[in-house]
Amino acid sequence: MKDIIEKHVLKNAIDFCGKANQNAILGRVLADHPELRKDVKEVMKEINSTIKKTEKLSLEEQQKKLHKIAPELLKEKKKEKKEGLKDLPNVGKKFVTRFAPSPSGPLHIGHAYGISLASEYARKYKGTLFLRIEDTNPENIYPAAYKMIEEEAQWITKGNVAKVIVQSDRLGGYYDYAEKLVSIGKAYVCVCDADKARAMKAKGKACPCRELDVKEQQKRYAKMFNEYAEGEAVLRLKTDIENKNPALRDFAIARINEHVHPRTQKEQRVWPLMNFSVAIDDYLLGITHSIRAKEHADNGKKQRIIHDYFGWASPVDVYVGRINFEDLRISASKTRRAIEENKFKGWDDIRLPFIAALRRRGYQPDALIKYAVDVGVSLNDKVVKKSEFFKTINHANKEILDSKANRYFFIEDPVRIKVDGAPTKIAKVPLHPDFHERGMREFKTEGEFLISKKDFDAMEAGKLHRLMECMNVLKKGKKLVFDSEDYVSYRDSKKRGMIVHWLPAKEEAADVSVMLEEGKATGKGEHRLRELKEGTIVQLERFGFCRLDKKDGNNVEFWFTHR
Repeated sequence: MKDIIEKHVLKNAIDFCGKANQNAILGRVLADHPELRKDVKEVMKEINSTIKKTEKLSLEEQQKKLHKIAPELLKEKKKEKKEGLKDLPNVGKKFVTRFAPSPSGPLHIGHAYGISLASEYARKYKGTLFLRIEDTNPENIYPAAYKMIEEEAQWITKGNVAKVIVQSDRLGGYYDYAEKLVSIGKAYVCVCDADKARAMKAKGKACPCRELDVKEQQKRYAKMFNEYAEGEAVLRLKTDIENKNPALRDFAIARINEHVHPRTQKEQRVWPLMNFSVAIDDYLLGITHSIRAKEHADNGKKQRIIHDYFGWASPVDVYVGRINFEDLRISASKTRRAIEENKFKGWDDIRLPFIAALRRRGYQPDALIKYAVDVGVSLNDKVVKKSEFFKTINHANKEILDSKANRYFFIEDPVRIKVDGAPTKIAKVPLHPDFHERGMREFKTEGEFLISKKDFDAMEAGKLHRLMECMNVLKKGKKLVFDSEDYVSYRDSKKRGMIVHWLPAKEEAADVSVMLEEGKATGKGEHRLRELKEGTIVQLERFGFCRLDKKDGNNVEFWFTHR
């Protein structure tokens, strides 16, 4: 028993830097030697005795001893949690997937999850990602979305979109395949009253149109392009009319719609419905894996029926749960109306969870990608609050920006203060505290400073406060008095107070505004901010990460990213 316990005590102590845990050791001993359960009290007594002896040894001595008595335990490694995307089923030599938004508006944070997931799987398997804009519903199209979606998709995926496909450019192909289905008796044109047809289908009964011969169906199909009016005829796929799932019974695959399409105008009036156009495109594009929300399960079944009729293999369907953003407006149509009503300034309004706004604020695609990868492929639905979502991506985004963004002083709502007895000096402040090789910012101080009114009011009297990288001051009543210059004096002081950012009162400061969700913050910033390129992301000291949106003379406007 002593030999068994000693090796486990040594192993546990080594794993935890010299200190052993008696309960963990007991569990391991009993797991390996269940016969000792009858002597638990004696076993625990021996464990505690051995721990006392073992902890007197150095970590190196513990390792040597374990190597002598049980070298096999030194080779044991803790199982690391596997990070990244889990493997998808049936991945062969070729991997092709797609992301397929509707152009009802630009991309939002929900889209970011979907396209990031598809893109990262394409990377994982060295495959191909297509962006397919599904615009076969002329009534729900926002023309500007075409360009915005393409740009935003390339931004989120870091250029991983291989090709952009627009379905309204491919109508001729859909017509040809629809005609083939009619010719082989797998599709028919229904001219029944829509309500009556719906009621019959619900009862599992075929409408009279279904039984007409192929020649009649071909005539009717041709008439959809020039004779039938909108709503008079619809092309249906012939399936099992008694299928237990009503959604799969003779579903529509094309309809007449006279609405003006922003790309084709009035040139076309017959439009394929989503399941038909998707089924055709997935085959023609060689899609091997389809990653989509689980509410599309019935759509996947419909598309497989179409593939079966043509003798085509279907993609592997990978379904994911829905992310429901509890208190975020992500409806493109509702947001569009709100923009038209001047409730928002545009898709990039700082208050909106659309990609246009996040890009303008300074969020990085890797933060959105990390969120998608961490959520991964799961059938579980998630309810996410705005605060929870942004806490997660802000953390990821901060890890990215922390090393990239140089630091600068910005004084919100500044007040001019004098430090009695302060020496004239040149204060040197690094552009980045961890990368001094990037250079230093130099400030000439002559005893008068700009600090924020909020900071000045918060500085407690009788405490030692530090003007960052410059000097230590005491607050006496409403006055500030010079104490010392070195940081050590401040750090070791028993009366240590605040660290305050500042500008010399004589600084040729820039007029700075920072766009926030709740309004604007205004104040003064160091003159170097005027020299930055628009789009640069910085950290305004003790304020937060911000992206330089525009500058005009002495005026510099940032957009707030996060703290």
